[in-house]
Amino acid sequence: MNSSDLPAHGPAAVDHRAEIAVETARLVAAVRTADLTTAVPSCPGWTLADLVKHTGGVQRWFSSLLHARIQEPPRARDVDLRLPERPEEYPDWLADSATVAAQAFAATDPDLPMWAWGVDQHARFWARRMLFETLVHRVDAELALGRRPIIDRPSAVDGVDEFLVNLPFAASFAPRVADLRGPDKTLCFQATDGEEDWLVRLRPDGFGLDANPGAAEPADATVQGTAADLLLLVYGRLHRDAAALAHDGDDDLLTHWFANSAF
Repeated sequence: MNSSDLPAHGPAAVDHRAEIAVETARLVAAVRTADLTTAVPSCPGWTLADLVKHTGGVQRWFSSLLHARIQEPPRARDVDLRLPERPEEYPDWLADSATVAAQAFAATDPDLPMWAWGVDQHARFWARRMLFETLVHRVDAELALGRRPIIDRPSAVDGVDEFLVNLPFAASFAPRVADLRGPDKTLCFQATDGEEDWLVRLRPDGFGLDANPGAAEPADATVQGTAADLLLLVYGRLHRDAAALAHDGDDDLLTHWFANSAF
C-alpha cells in the first residue's frame, strides 16, 4: 500500500502540539490523587502506574526521534526516561514529559521531512500520533476511575481520521492488520454530530480509505455515532453494540474488521 491508497480527510483544525499539553494535564489531574495500583480494564494487565509510565515514555521516545531527525526506522527504543523510583512522583514526571515534548516541538519544523511509520513522512506525524496516544490513555485512566470521559469534538474527528489513515501501515506492531482484506467490501463510519464520514474499502490486496465516501455506493456495513464515540470505537474502548452506537449491514464484515484492527 502507498499514500495514494489513503487520500481521506485532511487533519482537522487541531493544534496537536497544544492539545498534547492539554491532554497530559487532564491525565495528570486524573491520576494525581488516585491509587496507582488501580487496574485499567481497557488495557488488560495494566495498572494506572503502567499507563502513566507508558504515556510519558512514548512522549519522551517520540521527542528523542524528533531531536534526532530520523530518516529511517529506529533500531532501538532506548531513551533515558528519568523515571522516578517512587510511584507518587509519577504524575509530576508525566507532566514533565509533556514539557520534554514541547521542547522537541519548539526545536523542530513540523514540515521537516522525517521517517514515520505512517503515511505522513514529516515531523508533524509524531505530534499528531503523540496527541492520540495521550488522549486515549487519558480516557483509559478516567474509565478505570469510574469517570465519564469527555473528548473535544475537533480532536475526536481528527483522531478517527488519524487512526484510519495510518492503520494500513501498522502491521509491524499490529500484525493482524494484514488480514484486513476482502472482495471489494466497504465499511462506513458516520458521525451523527457532524457531516464527517469515513469509507474503508477492503480489497484482495489490502485496504484503505476512499477519497470521496459520499459519492460511493451504499456501504456493505455502516456504524454511526458521535465523533467521540467513533474514536472510542476504533480504539476498542467502546463495543459496536454499545447503546451510543448504531450499526447495520454485513455483520460478518464488522466482526472481521474489529477482530483485526486492534492498534
